[in-house]
Amino acid sequence: MASVDAALEAPHGWRLWWLAARPRTLSVGIAPVLVGAALAFAHGRARALPALAALAGALLLQIGANLANDLFDAEKGADTQDRIGPTRVTQMGWISPTRMRVGTAVAFGAAGAVGLYLVAVGGWPIAVLGALAVVAGLAYTGGPYPLGYHGLGEVAVFAFFGIAAVCGTYYVQALSLPPVALLAALPLCALATA
Repeated sequence: MASVDAALEAPHGWRLWWLAARPRTLSVGIAPVLVGAALAFAHGRARALPALAALAGALLLQIGANLANDLFDAEKGADTQDRIGPTRVTQMGWISPTRMRVGTAVAFGAAGAVGLYLVAVGGWPIAVLGALAVVAGLAYTGGPYPLGYHGLGEVAVFAFFGIAAVCGTYYVQALSLPPVALLAALPLCALATA
């Protein structure tokens, strides 16, 4: 772990975890859910509770992936003292790897709890989608073959921050999936990967 630079003072309590969650990135998880919900509304199929649960699940999955990325990049040496960009709390030594593992598990566990409701609404396709989203979040920079280190990170982002989020949000409201949902997802896929 790098020593903390004298010019950078660690935030405390919830502010530290908020920094680790990368709030500036969360709009990438919100936008596709809003598009899926708007499309369901336009088709007269809107249901508030499933849409809100999809939003909560998407945010929790993204936060879990951000925490996992912070942890794994620090452990693999990808984030160093010379890193350019937003501060990574594990690399700075502000949150220990053990605490970050717990935080990651809590975020993904909370997403799973929301997912139980969504599975009750949408059935096994939503269970599969949720499980794949957690695996992708962990595999982005973790595991034996990190997707982000092998040119496959953008494929995961394309799939989950566009197609899965828009189509999943639409599906849990309408219990059907018209081709226009996939078309509506494509611009968001492109924005997220860019």
